[in-house]
Parts: sequence; structure tokens; C-alpha cells
Amino acid sequence: MFFAALVALTPAVARPVCGDGWHAAWTSAQMVPKPEDTPPTAALADATLRQTVTLSAGGPRQRLRFSNAFGTTPLRIDHVTLALAQGVGAASLAGPALPVRFAGAAAVEIPAGVDYLSDPVALPARRGTVLAVSLHLAAAPAPVTGHPGARTTSWLAPGAQSAAAMLTGARGLDHWYWLSGVESAGCGPVLVALGDSITDGHGAITNGDTRWTDYLARRLPPARGLANQGIGGNRVLDDGLGPSALARFDRDVLATTGADAVILLEGINDLGTFARTHVRDPAAHAALVARLTAGYAQLVARAHAKGLRLYGATIMPFTGSDYYAPTPQDEADRVAVNQWLRAPGHTDGVIDFDRATRDPAHPERLLPGFDSGDHLHPSPAGYRAMAEAVPLALVAPEASPR
Repeated sequence: MFFAALVALTPAVARPVCGDGWHAAWTSAQMVPKPEDTPPTAALADATLRQTVTLSAGGPRQRLRFSNAFGTTPLRIDHVTLALAQGVGAASLAGPALPVRFAGAAAVEIPAGVDYLSDPVALPARRGTVLAVSLHLAAAPAPVTGHPGARTTSWLAPGAQSAAAMLTGARGLDHWYWLSGVESAGCGPVLVALGDSITDGHGAITNGDTRWTDYLARRLPPARGLANQGIGGNRVLDDGLGPSALARFDRDVLATTGADAVILLEGINDLGTFARTHVRDPAAHAALVARLTAGYAQLVARAHAKGLRLYGATIMPFTGSDYYAPTPQDEADRVAVNQWLRAPGHTDGVIDFDRATRDPAHPERLLPGFDSGDHLHPSPAGYRAMAEAVPLALVAPEASPR
């Protein structure tokens, strides 16, 4: 705890935001999808993949970020187009398909383990604009890099159809692959949401943009973007579904263009995974809480070293979850972690999602109206309540009256 106290005394360093004239307008955290979330290799050969994304900010030009972070061989994309989409998850375009270039070329080969930016495309867009990114692959590298928890339908069609207004022979997939970001021209600050399946939007409406981050993005001042870097099943300390928060912090937070602050909502899977072990030793529970809060302190220190503010979000109730089946002892761990998060000075501010979503009569449980039904993930109403619980004066101080 001595280290945590030192971190609390270290102020975030002021730094220019978006000094290169770009800011993240949409992101997805990358991982290796499970086999059931990945199309067969044959389906990805000579295929067009159309993916739609909703921007949290905008500008006169856009550039795309593709990721081969987990591939072990190069990713070759033959051609890419960018267009306005008919809507979230739509297979058809609402405007011309503009060619996307890479150092002036139509094709790009992205080495294994690498993220790659496209050239800028002159397509004006603002917050809420839905873009369609269509790419043609001759073949896919293995393993595939992607984001399984898209809650948005993508479309896979045979042949080279990236410029087609409507795809022929397409089938829907509720996942994103290789597309890790859209950046807009202009200088605006970006708030990063680093989290697990609750940030990823489990329980949200597919193609509805009803994650808590979607609701929050619509509350933020127009100049501030929001980058959702949630991964379902993610943990702070150990890898699970995707790399741990400690392992992916540099790529998913510090490398987000224009980022000046982060909301950290992680830890429920660390506590829940431990709950499934049925350990009853009080010393082991105390050690888990100490490790988890020390992990938070590490993330605060790394954020401050790069000039970012880090806001700690309290862990929401999950008693009643069939998957984790927490005991009163596990609930006590959650309470202890939240006490650490609420203590002054440990982070740059507290966002109390626990208080916003718990049942006042049974504070170890989600409020029934905010429960998706699994007693772990919020419903869309719960996600809206989370967004409304975020103090704008805290996360968007540039909008506060001077």
C-alpha cells in the first residue's frame, strides 16, 4: 500500500493533446478470437469483409488503423474502401465507396505483430456518423486478429466487392476483424474506456449502440471523443480472453491518438475467477485484494508518466451470478476493492458505478431494472444509468465553466 500512496501523490503531467492533428474517433481492442468466433480459413480467401463503425467524434478527413497484432504471418489487404453506411450493421452503402491508400498504394502488407495506419481519406464526418469499411483479402493470416464482442453485424462476401453499393452473397458475422481504429483529422481530446465485458457491452442491443460508452459519448462535449477498449472476460492481473489490462495498457490506452484520460472499469473478472476456486482462506482473499489494488496503482503510475488522468470506476455487484457464484466472502473482497478506489488520492477521481446500479435494498446485487438477467451484466437501461453517473466536469474538464 506504500507504493499506492506514492502514486496518489504523483499528479498527471500536462501535455499537448493530439499534437499531430489527429484524434481517435472509434476503436476496438484486439485479441485472438475463439475458433467459434472466426470464419473458416476458406471463407476468408478471396473475400470481401464489410464492417460498420459509429464515430464518437469527427473531422474533415479520416484514416483507418488496421491491426495484425496477433498474426504470425503478414496480413495482405488487396484494397480497401471507406463510405457512409446505411446504418449500424448495414450491408449497403449510403454514399460512394472512396478508395483507401497506404503510402499511395491500393494494397498493403502488414507485418506480424504490427498496427498500420492508412493515408487520409477526404470524407467529412461528425459524431454519430456510421462508416462502412470494406476490405478485400486474398487470404487471411493465422491466427486472426479481431474483436469478437462487436455487438455490430459485419458482412463477409465472396470475391472482390469492396466498391459495391450492396454486397452479393454476403453472410452476417457479429464480430470485427483487423480493423482497430478510425482517426479523424483535427485536434480534440479523447477519453479511453478500458474495461471488460461490461465496457464491451454484453447485454447491449446488437446494432443498437446501447453500451454505456455509447450513451456517454452522446453526453460528452462535441470536441471530445471516446475510445471503447473493452474486452469480454478481461482481467487486470492475468490473461484470459485477451491480454490482461496490465499487458495491453500501452497498446490500448497510451497508443490511442489524442488520449488525455482513461476510465478504468476492470476487476470483476479477477474477483469472479477467484470466486470459482472456492478458496475460503481469509489470507488468500486479502492477498487477492492487495494484488488487484497494486495492479490499479501500476496503471495509474503508467498513465501519469504519459500525462493521462486515470479515473477509477467502482466494481458493480454480481451476487447471484450463476457463472461466478460469489459467496459473502467474495462480496467482501469487492467491497474492499471499492473502498480502495473511493479513497482520496489513489486515482484522479472516482466514478461510482456500484452506487449507480446496485439495489439499495440488496447492495450486493444489481437493481432488477438494470440487470440483463445474468446478475452480472447490465441491461441497456443499466448501461444508460452508468453513463448518466459519469460526472462530465470530471472527465471533460474543458467543458466546465471557467
